[in-house]
Amino acid sequence: MTTTPDHRAGRRAAALLAAFTLAAVATPLAAAPAQAAPTALTTLVVNANQTLRGVTHVASGSLYGLDTATVPADSLVEPLKPNTFVQMAPGGSQLPNGESGPGGDALVVAPEAAKAGAKVVVRMPDWYPNFPYKWVSWSNWLSAVDTQVASVKSSGATNIAAYELWNEPDWTWDTTNAGSFDAGWARTYQEVRSKDAATPIQGPSYSAWNQGWMTTFLTDAKNSGTVPDVVSWHELGGAQNIAADVAAYRALESSLGISPRPIAIEEYGTTGEVGVPGAMVGYIAKFERAGVHDAEMAFWNHYGTLGDTLTDTGAAPNGAYWLYKWYGDMSGSMVVTTPPAQTGIDGAASVNSARNQVSVVFGGGSGATAVTVNGLNSLAAFGGTVNVKLEYTPSLGRTAAVSGPVTISQTTYTVSNGSLTVPVAMNPAYGYHLVVTPTGATSSLAGRYQITNLNSGQALDTQGSGTAQGTLVDQATPSGSTTQNWTLVAAGSGLYKLVNQASGLLLGVQNMSTGDGGDALIWGDSGTADHLWQLIPDGAGHDKIANYNSGLLLGVTGMSTSSGAQVLQWDDNGTADHLWTLTAR
Repeated sequence: MTTTPDHRAGRRAAALLAAFTLAAVATPLAAAPAQAAPTALTTLVVNANQTLRGVTHVASGSLYGLDTATVPADSLVEPLKPNTFVQMAPGGSQLPNGESGPGGDALVVAPEAAKAGAKVVVRMPDWYPNFPYKWVSWSNWLSAVDTQVASVKSSGATNIAAYELWNEPDWTWDTTNAGSFDAGWARTYQEVRSKDAATPIQGPSYSAWNQGWMTTFLTDAKNSGTVPDVVSWHELGGAQNIAADVAAYRALESSLGISPRPIAIEEYGTTGEVGVPGAMVGYIAKFERAGVHDAEMAFWNHYGTLGDTLTDTGAAPNGAYWLYKWYGDMSGSMVVTTPPAQTGIDGAASVNSARNQVSVVFGGGSGATAVTVNGLNSLAAFGGTVNVKLEYTPSLGRTAAVSGPVTISQTTYTVSNGSLTVPVAMNPAYGYHLVVTPTGATSSLAGRYQITNLNSGQALDTQGSGTAQGTLVDQATPSGSTTQNWTLVAAGSGLYKLVNQASGLLLGVQNMSTGDGGDALIWGDSGTADHLWQLIPDGAGHDKIANYNSGLLLGVTGMSTSSGAQVLQWDDNGTADHLWTLTAR
C-alpha cells in the first residue's frame, strides 16, 4: 500500500462553513484551556538553549548504500545529506547477501557521494568474494592492498574518508593461516602507509564493542605505532548500549595515553529495525548525544537502498526515508535532548543558524507521549506565541513505499517561561517531526461532522440515541439523527473536544480508563484529559481518533460491522476499525 498526501483541505473548508453554527456550543467549551499532560505521560525534553554540536548529519550514511554512479538517483541521495558511506573495495569481488554480482565499488560511487557532500570509506577486505573471507596468503593480500591504494591515488577522488583495513576480525580473520589479527593489522597498516602517507586508516571494525578485544588491540597498536586514525566498531544489537560503549572507549583511550580519535560506527541497526523509522530514530539521537563522528546504517538486504530507507535497489522511499530526510533538513546546531529514563521515546533536535526554527525528529514511544521544548526565550526570534507543526511518517514495512509525511496538526502555541509541550499519540513504529517557528500557517478541524467507521460504514452514535450523561457510544446505521452529529472544538495544543449535538455532552472514556477496551461514552465537561482527542490523518482522507489521556485509538469491539456495536479504545494495531471518515454537516 502506498501512502498518499493529506487530502483533508476540502473538508476543512467545509468545516469553516459550518463554524457559524457552533457559537452556542463552542463558546463555553473554548473558554476552558487544554489540560496539562497526565503525569504518566512519557516526555522527550528538548533544550533549545543548550548546544550539543554543529549539524553534520552523523547517522545519515550507510554500508553499501550506493550501487553505481547513478543508482540510487541523485534526487534520492542528496536530500538525506549523507555524511559517510562504507563501500566495496575498488575492483572488489564480494557477493554479499546473495547478490548476483559485485556492486557499490568505492571509486565508482565516489562521484555520486561527492555530489551529496558525503565521504566514502574503502572496505579493503571486500576485495574477496566470500564472507566470511577466505584467506589466500600474505602475498596475495598485500598485493590486493597495493592495487587498491594505487587505484584510490590515481582516481583523483577527493572524498575518500579512510581505508578500512579489515571487517569484523573477531570472527572473519583466519588466525590459523594469517597469524594473530593484531600483528596482521600492523603489517597491513604499514603496507598502506608505505604507499599512501595521507589517507586516514580506520579500524579495528569489530562486530560489536568488546572491552577486552579493544584493550588488547589498542595496546598492541600503540606499541607498533599503528593506532588507527579513526576507531571503529559496529552496533548491530540495538541502540541501548551506545552511550556506555562510547564512554568505555573514551575512558580506555585516555587510560592508554592515546589522543582522542574520531569514532565511526560502520554498521548499525538490527535486521528487524532497518526501514522502521520509530526504531532507527533512537540510533540517531544516541549517536548525536555521544559525539560519534559518523555512523552507517547496516547492509542486510540489497545494494543501493540507502540503508534500507528505499524499498529496494534504487527504488522508492519507505517510511524510514522521510525520517532521514527530516534529519537531513536540519542545519545550524544540534541541541540537547533528554529522553525519559525508561525505554521508549527518543529523538534529536536542532536550532538553525538564523535561530528562528527548532526541528525535532523523534519516535519509539507508544500511546500518550509528549515533546517539551525549553529555552525558546533564549532565541530572540521567538515571542509569546509560536507556530508548531507536527507530522509523522508511517511504517508500512521495509518494502512498502511511502510517498511522503502526513501532517497531524499545525497550531499556535502559547510559550510559558520559554517552554511549550506538544502532546502526541504515538505508534512505536512511526517517525515523528516537530517544527517550531515564530509564525506560520495554522489549520483546524473545528466544525460539525458525521463520523463514520471505515471498516463498517456505520456512524458514531450514542446507544439508543440517548442523551443522558453516561450513555455509552456505539456505531449505528447512518441517518439524520442529531446524536450522530459531533462538533470538534479546538482545545489547544492540536487537541479537540468532541461534542455531541443532541446532548451537548463530550465524548470520553468510561472511568478515564487508560487500558485496552475502555468503553466510549458521553459526559459533562469535567475538565478531565479523557475528553481530549488528537486526530491523526492516514494520508488518504481518514483519521485515527486518539484519546489524549490513554494514547489509545477509538475503535469498534471485535471490529464489528453491525449497527449497535460498542465503540471503545484500543492500541494502534493497524486494523481498519481504527479509521474514521469526517463528513461536514
